[in-house]
Amino acid sequence: MSMTRVLTGITTSGTPHLGNYVGAIRPAITASRAPGTESFYFLADYHSLIKAQDPVRTQRSTLEIAAAWLACGLDPDKVWFYRQSDIPEIPELTWLLTCVAGKGILNRAHAYKAAVDRNRAEGEDDDAGISAGLFMYPVLMAADILIFNAHKVPVGRDQVQHIEMARDFGQRFNHIYGQEFFVLPEAAVDDNVATLPGLDGRKMSKSYDNTIPMFASREALKKLIAGILTDSRAPGEPKDTDGSALFQLYQAFASAQDTAAFAQAFADGIGWGDAKQQLFERIDAEVSPLREKYEALMARPAEIEAILRDGASRLRAQHATPTLQRLREAVGLRDLSQVSTVDAK
Repeated sequence: MSMTRVLTGITTSGTPHLGNYVGAIRPAITASRAPGTESFYFLADYHSLIKAQDPVRTQRSTLEIAAAWLACGLDPDKVWFYRQSDIPEIPELTWLLTCVAGKGILNRAHAYKAAVDRNRAEGEDDDAGISAGLFMYPVLMAADILIFNAHKVPVGRDQVQHIEMARDFGQRFNHIYGQEFFVLPEAAVDDNVATLPGLDGRKMSKSYDNTIPMFASREALKKLIAGILTDSRAPGEPKDTDGSALFQLYQAFASAQDTAAFAQAFADGIGWGDAKQQLFERIDAEVSPLREKYEALMARPAEIEAILRDGASRLRAQHATPTLQRLREAVGLRDLSQVSTVDAK
């Protein structure tokens, strides 16, 4: 049976929150257990440098995010789990792809265009404050995917364009060098993945400062949930589940049956304090065993380092190094002692 390769990049910025858990970590770990799937999970630490040049934070975040995935059940013996910067073949492939990537395509990348639009709106020069890293980001992302010939890349709708670019660069390389070196990847968009609301009802996001850290202590979790915005309806008054951040959070952690019972409690006029207590108990029941594992891992950073290095060295030996050798040969970065001495007429 041929395996489907699925590749997921995890940006190492900030502390993981419940939105990351429900939207990315939990579904990805479930998917990694599917038969016929070979899963690649990497910490995208090179990508994080585009946004943040804070070395202490980059290191801390890489540790926290690796510990979070491992605590949630990612098994490094059954999936490939590695740090992007431990695979030197990725930046090397990035350069080979840079030499075939059309600049016109990169001009149309959403993140770059949005930055240019912001500059124009503020009357600045188009490229003010924009690094070449932000501009070249899709080429690095293409290298992440193409080096392991991934078939599927789970992404949000906003990232589909990057997968199309990876296909384009892979196809151009194949065409120029006359062989199918790269599998052309497909975006896997799951519209059922929940986007979790934050404390203020907007999408849970670090940029809105409305997140619930995934491994907050019981006390901190309780306090954060108590602070979720609700309307002014008194106990006994029926409450709306529509547009209720509290209800949506509950739904993300409960079975269909329990969610229906919670909706009934809303209709029956449950008090907000009671509803928040039920939500707290529900989230804590799922997160508390993970929190214990996370804290144990965070206390042993050398163990996480060893897991990541082991993943990278096995992956390089089996895939990255032989792949790059073939690609170097293809583009003509070759052993000179093997030059044909027949004069080219």
